[in-house]
Amino acid sequence: MNRTTLSLIAGATALAAVTGLAALTAPDAAGTDTAQAAAELPVERTSLMCPAPSISDLAETSYTSFTPATKGADGDGTAELLSAGEEPAGGSKDKKADKPVLEPKEPGTPVTGDASGGDSPALLGTAEGKFAPGWTVQETTEVAAGTGRGLQGVNCSAPDTEFWFPGASTASDRTDYVHLTNPDDSAAVVDIELYGKDGALESTAGEGITVQPHSSEPVLLSTLTDDEQTNMTVHVNVRSGRVAAAVQALDDKLGGDWLAATTDPAGSLVLPGITKDATAVRLIAFTPGDADADLKVRLASPSGLITPAGNETLHVKAGMTTAVDLGDVTRGEAGSLVLTPTDRATPVVAALRVVRGKGDKQETAFIPATKPVGTRATAADNSAKGSTLSLTAPTGTAKVKVTASAGSGGGTAVSKTYTIKSGTTQDVPAPVPTGLKGTYALTVEPVSGAPVYASRTLAKTAGGVPAFTVQTLPDDRGMVSVPEADEDLAVLQK
Repeated sequence: MNRTTLSLIAGATALAAVTGLAALTAPDAAGTDTAQAAAELPVERTSLMCPAPSISDLAETSYTSFTPATKGADGDGTAELLSAGEEPAGGSKDKKADKPVLEPKEPGTPVTGDASGGDSPALLGTAEGKFAPGWTVQETTEVAAGTGRGLQGVNCSAPDTEFWFPGASTASDRTDYVHLTNPDDSAAVVDIELYGKDGALESTAGEGITVQPHSSEPVLLSTLTDDEQTNMTVHVNVRSGRVAAAVQALDDKLGGDWLAATTDPAGSLVLPGITKDATAVRLIAFTPGDADADLKVRLASPSGLITPAGNETLHVKAGMTTAVDLGDVTRGEAGSLVLTPTDRATPVVAALRVVRGKGDKQETAFIPATKPVGTRATAADNSAKGSTLSLTAPTGTAKVKVTASAGSGGGTAVSKTYTIKSGTTQDVPAPVPTGLKGTYALTVEPVSGAPVYASRTLAKTAGGVPAFTVQTLPDDRGMVSVPEADEDLAVLQK
C-alpha cells in the first residue's frame, strides 16, 4: 500500500480501516466528552478472506462482490480477490503474478466470478478507497452429491484474533473443518479449543497451529480429539497475528453448510431468520465463564414474542456445551430466537442448526447469534426467486429501508421501507431491481426505532432436496467514528 503524508486525524482513520475496527475513540481530554465531537467517515481500506469452498469434484462455486455507494467515500479506489498460498521470494505477495477471481468496477453494482471442482483455493481480498466502505463478498457453493451435498454459503470475513463456533461436531456422520486464513506477511499462531457436553476435550494437536503468510489451513476437527461429540463448541484463539475463521460442517445424510462465527459472548442474544418450513431446529449454547447461565427462550413470530412449549428456559453449565431440540418451532411462520437472562446476565454464545425436508431429502444450514444491523448491512448474490430477507425487532418497533442494487448484468436499483413491529419477525417481500439481469445485492438500513436484526436465506431445489443457506447481516463496518477536525489535534496530542 502506497503511503502519503497524512494529518494525525487521517492517520487515525486509516488505522481504523486497516485493522477492521468499526469505531475509533480518542482518550478523554481533561474530562471533555470527546464522543460528542465524533464524526462518521467512510473507512479507507477493508480486508476480507474467503475459505476454500469445497473438497468435492462436483462443487460449483460463485463469488459475488458488492460495495454500496457511500456518501463521502474516496473518488478513487480498487478491490480484488486473489488466490491464497502464492508468495514469491521477498516475502510479499506479487499481485501482478496472480489473476484476480473478480475485480469490481463501480460501487452500487455487483460483480461475479466462479470456480469449479475441489481444488479451488481460499481467497484473499482487499478493497481501498471508494470500494472499501461496506465491501461484501458472498461465496456460494452447490454440491450435487456426496457428503455435504446441497447449498453452502458464507460471507467472506475480516481477520480477527478470537472466534466462537457453537454447533460444530466430531460425530461419525459429520466431517467438520475449521478453515484458518492468514492475510498478513508474517505467520499466525492459533490455538483451537474444543468443548463438549461435559466440558473441555483433551487435545494437544490443537495448540500452536501455524498458519503461513498469505495462506489458508483447513483443520479437520476429528484429528484434534478422540472424543465423538454430536454437539460441540469450537474456540479459535490467535496467539500472534490475525486470521479469518469459519467452520465447514458436512453431514453424510443432512447435507451441510458453513457455520460462521457467533457474536461475542453476551447476556442476551438474537438468532434471526429461521425458515418457515424448518422441520427440525436445534439450539446449541455455551458459556465461557465460571458461572452457569439460565436463559429465557422465546420465539419472535409475525404476531409477537411467544415461548416454545416445553422449552421455556435453558440452563447452560459453565464450560459445557448444551444442546436442545426445538422441533418445528416456527410451525410454518417466520421466526427468530431471542435468548435473555432469567435473572443474572451471564455471557453466552449460541447458534442454531436448521433442517429442511424429510427422509433422505433433508438439508442443513446454521444461524449464529449476531449483532444488530447497526448503520447498514448487505447481502450479496440474490436472485429474483429463492431469496428471503428476514427482519426482527425484539425490543421495539423499527422502520427499515431495504435497497435492491442494480443487477450484475443490468437493471435499476429500487428501495422500499418496512415497519417491523416490536417483538416480531417478518419475512419481507424483498424488492427486485427493475429490469434485473444477473444477481443483485440487498442493503438494509434502519431508519428509526429499536435495533433490527436480519438474515438472508438462499434456497434452491436440487434433485428433490430443499437446499438452502442462511447468512446473518450484522453492521458492514463501513463507517468509522473520528474526532471533529477542529479538535483532532488537541485530542490526539493529550
